[in-house]
Amino acid sequence: MEIHSLNEWQNMVDEILPKLKYNILLLKGNLGAGKTTFTQFLLKNLGSTDEVSSPTYSIVNEYSTSKGKVYHFDLYRLKSIEEVYDIGIEEYLDNSFLCIIEWPEVYEEELYGLNYHTMSIMNNGESREVSFD
Repeated sequence: MEIHSLNEWQNMVDEILPKLKYNILLLKGNLGAGKTTFTQFLLKNLGSTDEVSSPTYSIVNEYSTSKGKVYHFDLYRLKSIEEVYDIGIEEYLDNSFLCIIEWPEVYEEELYGLNYHTMSIMNNGESREVSFD
């Protein structure tokens, strides 16, 4: 799936939202690929009126939706699995409608045996190439 303009993110959300079966969504992609932009559109579609921003410095942002709490993580600055556990990620996972995890690589091995979705967004200059499973 390809995205060429900001408006096309809505089409992407329309396609992905019915496929969300699990409460964990790993968001992968290079800097500036559109991970937070996708999250903004997704949360709006889940009924959130909160202002959505990148959790780069806070590490986790919490949003209210009509379906329940959504936690948006950015694990980019975390260097070890211990740091991930220190933020209490398991508690968030247990008490959420959805956890969106940007830069999940430091934590991904710990998800073995759990059900989750992976979405990759690659910025190739002209457009964004998106895959979802």
